[in-house]
Amino acid sequence: MATNALILQKPTGTTAQLILLFHGVGTNAQSMRMAGTRLAAVFPQAMVVAVNAPLQGETPESFQWFPVTDGQQSDDQTGTAQAMPAFAACVAHWQQHTGVGPDATALIGFSQGATMALESTKLPEALASRVVAIAGQFASLPDTDAYAGTIHFLHGKDDPVVPYKHTVMAAHHLKDLGGDITAEVRPNIGHEIHPEFIELMAEKLSTHISHRIWTLAMQAQQAQDAKP
Repeated sequence: MATNALILQKPTGTTAQLILLFHGVGTNAQSMRMAGTRLAAVFPQAMVVAVNAPLQGETPESFQWFPVTDGQQSDDQTGTAQAMPAFAACVAHWQQHTGVGPDATALIGFSQGATMALESTKLPEALASRVVAIAGQFASLPDTDAYAGTIHFLHGKDDPVVPYKHTVMAAHHLKDLGGDITAEVRPNIGHEIHPEFIELMAEKLSTHISHRIWTLAMQAQQAQDAKP
């Protein structure tokens, strides 16, 4: 899988960030090109890579992380569990290749790729500090907010494949747990990587500051102010 990827940007100097993009079922890394190219322009010192999933899909040019059944694309708990070691190994490969750690890694997923990225936030050690889930869902909602990073949900209200209610439920659930999330549900958008989502993604990744970072900064300032 290390070579089965589309490198969209490789900085000439120091690589400050790593952005990995994961496609949905029935497509391939090329389907993430537009999103990756936009992020490369926003983050010129980032290594930007769109990864092909390891399993062959229904056509020679399509790939998937786990097989789909009965038309269900994004909610297979067994499938995500079986695919997670390969997913984590893929992220680790590119981190080792670039010398970039989880704190400076972002995972961008669409549909099944979003589910894999979301499920990775349940791992004991986080793979990335930021996850963007486009038209995706958790295989099962997390029991605790063990993930210290930020999750950005983007979903079309007219999505016929993964209903947007999954993003709404996940957002409320994670907020209740104290997680750092943003969620955007937009009308007149279906199951797609819409240009509006690409711009929102670029905006969120470049401007959003985790509330955990704000909290730590405030605590540090309060401690400084309390000194005689």
